[in-house]
Formats: sequence, structure tokens, C-alpha cells
Amino acid sequence: MGTRGAAVAVSIATAAGPPPVDSSSLAATVTDGPGGAGVAWEDGTIVYAGHAEGLPWAPTIGSPDAGCLVPGFVDCHVHLPFVGWRDDEFEARLRGVSYRELHGQDGGIFRSSRMLRAADDDEVLGFCRPLLDEMLTLGTTAVELKTGYGLSVEEELRQARLARRLAAEAAQACSVTLLACHAVPDGWDRAEWVGVACDELIPRAAAERLVDAVDVYVEDIAFTLDDLDAVADAAAVAGLPLRVHADQLGHTGAAARAAELGARSADHLNHTDTGGTEALAASGTIAVLLPASTFFLRARPADVAALRSADAAIAVATDFNPGTSPVCSMPEAIAMASTVYGLAPLEALTAATVNPAHVLGLGDRLGRLAPGLRADLLLLDAPRFASVPYRPGHDPVVATIVGGEVVAERGA
Repeated sequence: MGTRGAAVAVSIATAAGPPPVDSSSLAATVTDGPGGAGVAWEDGTIVYAGHAEGLPWAPTIGSPDAGCLVPGFVDCHVHLPFVGWRDDEFEARLRGVSYRELHGQDGGIFRSSRMLRAADDDEVLGFCRPLLDEMLTLGTTAVELKTGYGLSVEEELRQARLARRLAAEAAQACSVTLLACHAVPDGWDRAEWVGVACDELIPRAAAERLVDAVDVYVEDIAFTLDDLDAVADAAAVAGLPLRVHADQLGHTGAAARAAELGARSADHLNHTDTGGTEALAASGTIAVLLPASTFFLRARPADVAALRSADAAIAVATDFNPGTSPVCSMPEAIAMASTVYGLAPLEALTAATVNPAHVLGLGDRLGRLAPGLRADLLLLDAPRFASVPYRPGHDPVVATIVGGEVVAERGA
């Protein structure tokens, strides 16, 4: 007999259909009944989700009179591993120094790169482990790990290896992304670095099976649409899916190009125009919103109304990084997505579970409460998911369950 378990609560909230789920077919559902609702699993796989009276065995956690069960949160845009914080840059921005100015003064990405190079592997891993643990207690059961602070072939590969080491230790399911073009390394010509990234870095990372996707930052302080095309070609040759930082600081056309190239996601989207929005919706490329970054930089929000109108599939992530979004809490990102972007609570739930699972290539394994998927779920402390965005700053997670194992529990 396999290892069995079950959770019970007042209600269940989950997206009903497989990803990507767009705004026209948003199918987040709530199931409840006189005896509450429940989820059962065996050997780490969900075998039942519905009315508690239908559970195949007695619950091992929860109460039919309290709480809500939801899928574990999937954070699909995270800049771990990194080491060190940049709180003085936050103070500088409050004094009126722009992100562009800090970047141009050798701060920002370049500063995090120097800190990463100065730290040995054990220091980096020691810095990151408690952050992943914190994310776990806040309900993140699957997470992206991203390079981009190496800024050389060897350091990018080192960062990817560190990400794989973290992934092997973490309770969460982890996907590693090679942010091959994040900033132009000091002393390099932009086109020269793109050539090295495409001809050496991406093939080596793929050959060593260090990464699961390739990313590029398209911006006037970073890389161009032509660079994006080159990176996309190299990723395709390597057999790796593409992701794109698009239209964050200004309109570049990167969202539309990402859609044309069949990228898994276009992320940020603060300045994406109507053409880009329509292209995302038509292509199936997920629109990843990063509201904590928008809030932290006091930036213009992405046009969520236009994304909805075009029936684009939306995801929400933290953009956790030491400079522009030192936020690792998915409940906080969900609250900001509802308040800053206007996502309805169940819309935000879909954006924080099933769609980001698709972005990470995990949509067939997790992101919903449905038989056959991995038993990644959360027991929340209120009977309705709406309480999560309603109470920003509050930790709503009573228990985090990954693969049928309770890996974090309030008060434990």
C-alpha cells in the first residue's frame, strides 16, 4: 500500500482546465459542501479533489470548518541564486535617482555580479537556502532559478551549476533559466557579447544540461530585438524554450517579437502596446506580470484591461531580486496584482498557479488540484481565497504540502 494522505477545509479553489488559461475561459472553481471539501493523494499524486464526503480515506490535516485548499503557488520569475542586498540603492531611488542612472553608475545588475563573483559557492548557497525556505513557508511549491549575474561565460555557467545544486536540495520543484543576455559585461561590445552568448554560453549550458530555458532582457539599457532574434535562434538549436524580459522601462516591441518567436513568456509588460498585447493573446505566449517590481519602482502598471480584452493568458510572479523587487512572497505579489493591476482574486489564483506552471514547463505535472497531478497544495487560514489579496502583509498559509508531504506548517 502506498503512502496516503488527505486534507480537508471549508472550500477548494483551483483552476479547472489545463494551461494556458486565458481570460475568456478563466475557470477557477470553488467547491464546498456540508462537510467541507477535500483533496486526497497517494504516493505524492492527487487521486481525488471535491466534496469531503467523497474522500477515499480520512483526512490527515485540516478541518471541514476552517480554511481553504488551493494549489501550491508557482513563482515563475525569480533571480535566485544571488548573494547580498542593495538597500542603499532603494534609498537612492527614494531621493530621485532612477534605475537607469544606478545601472549606468555600475550599480544594479553589475553590482550583484561583483558580489556573486566575490563570494565562494558555499557562501552563495548559504545565502539562498533560507530564502527558498521562506518562500516555501509562504506557499511557493515550484520556483524558477535564474542566472544573469555571472556576466561572463564561466560565471554564468557557475551560477547555473549553483542553481542546480539549490534545486537538488529544495523541497520545491525548480526550473533553471539561463538569462544569457541580462546586461552587457564591462569591457565588452554588446554585439560581441551576444555572439559569445549564442555561440558558446547557450550551447555549453545545454550540453551540460544545466538549464531548462533561455531568457533575454530587451531594453534600451540592455539588448535589442535583433539580439533577441539571435538568442532565440541559439536557444532553438539547443532545444531550449525561450523567455523574454519585455517592455519594462519603455516600449521596445519585445512582447510582440516574443509572441512571434513562440516564447513561453513575455515578462514585465509595463509599456506593451496594443499590437504586443494582441500578439501575446494570439500566440499563447504567457503574459507574466511582476507587480512587486512595478510597486517597488513606482512604475507604470501593465495594461491588464487590454490583456483581458485580448484574452491573453496571464501569470503573476515576484521578480525576486536584490535590486528592483526584494519580495519573495507570492501572497504579497498576489495582493499587489489585485490592488495595483485589478486582478480578481480567483483570476490572481489562476495567474499564480496553473499558468506559471506552464511557463516553467511543469503544467502537465502541477498547478491544479486534479487527479493525476502532483500533490502540491496549500491549506490557507480563511475559507475564501479572496482573503489572500484582501490582507496584504498577512501570511495566510497554515500548511505547505509538496508531493503529498507536509514540508512547512504554522507553529511546527
